[in-house]
Amino acid sequence: MKRLSVYFAAPRRVEVREEDVSSPAPNQVLVKTLVSAISPGTELLFYRGQAPADIPVDETITSLAGNAHFPIKYGYAAVGRVFEVGPDAPTDWLDRLVFCFNPHESYFVAATNDLMPIPPDLSPEDAAFLPNMETAVNLVMDGQPVIGERVAVFGQGVVGLLTTALLSNFPLARLITLDGFAPRREKSLELGARASFDPAAQDAFDQLRAALDGAGADLTYELSGNLAALDQAIVATGFSGRVVIGSWYGQKRAALNLGGRFHRSRIRLISSQVSTIAPEWTGRWTKSRRFETAWRMIEQIKPAGLVTHRFAVGQAEQAYALLDEHPEQAIQVMFSY
Repeated sequence: MKRLSVYFAAPRRVEVREEDVSSPAPNQVLVKTLVSAISPGTELLFYRGQAPADIPVDETITSLAGNAHFPIKYGYAAVGRVFEVGPDAPTDWLDRLVFCFNPHESYFVAATNDLMPIPPDLSPEDAAFLPNMETAVNLVMDGQPVIGERVAVFGQGVVGLLTTALLSNFPLARLITLDGFAPRREKSLELGARASFDPAAQDAFDQLRAALDGAGADLTYELSGNLAALDQAIVATGFSGRVVIGSWYGQKRAALNLGGRFHRSRIRLISSQVSTIAPEWTGRWTKSRRFETAWRMIEQIKPAGLVTHRFAVGQAEQAYALLDEHPEQAIQVMFSY
C-alpha cells in the first residue's frame, strides 16, 4: 500500500511524496486519514526554516522524534478511521474514528495507546482542533484568571481565538483582544471578546487603555508569534500583572524594553508550553485529565466554524504558501484525504 506524505524539503519548499506503508505490528493499527489541521504558528517556523535544529522536534510525540533537519515530515492533528488492526490489537478498534498526533499523511500506523477515540457527537473537523484546544486550556491554567480581572489577548489566530473563547466563560471585568487582521478581530468578538483592536493602529493603546477602564491589564497573553507584540504586551500590563507567553519564536530574537516601568511594576513573564503541566498543577492534574477537559471544550465551542480553507493533501504547497504570503485571508487551514 502507498500513502501521500507532506515534507518540508527546504525553507519554503514543500513536497508531497509517495511512500510505502508498512503493515501494523502487534498492538498497532493502520489508520486512513480523513482530515488533518495545519497549526500555522508552529508549522510556519518549520516551513520557513526558522525552527531550532539543535533540539528535538517534539520530545513527547512518538511520530515526531528527531531534530529539525530538512527534510522534515511534520504535523500533529490527524483524524482518521482505523482501516486495519495488527496481531493482538483488539478488533473493536476496527472502523473507529480516532485522533492521533501524527504528521500530514494519507495513511499511518500507530500503537493503540497513541490513539484517542473521538466523542460521538463531534465531526472530524472539530476533533482536529484537539491540540490547539489543549494548548488553550493550558494557557488558561497557566494564567489563572481571577474574578473581576482585566484581560488582554494579543494574537487571534487559532490558539488565540480558542483562548478567547475559554476566557469568555470567566466572570472577568474586561476581555480585550488585539490582532492585525480584521476577520480575526470579527471572529474574536463572536467568541466573547468585549472589544478587539488593531495593534498597528496609531491610537491602539489609547483604545486599549480606555477599554481596560484606564488601567493596565491584570493578565495579558502574547499569542501572536510576533516579536514586537511581546513588548506591546508588557506595556499593556499593569502593576504586578502577569504576561503569559504562549508564542514560540523559534530562532527569532525579541528586543525587549525591560527598564523603567517594567522593572518598577513587578510584572511577571510566564512561559507556557503544552508539552508539560505546570508543577503547581501536577498533584491533581494529569495529561489525561487535561485532554478530557479539552474534549469537553471542543464539544461546547464546536470550533469547526474557524476553518476558512480546505485543501486536498496533494495541494500542500499551495496551502502553506497561502499561510505564509496571505495570512490575512486564513484562520484554520485543513487538509482532506
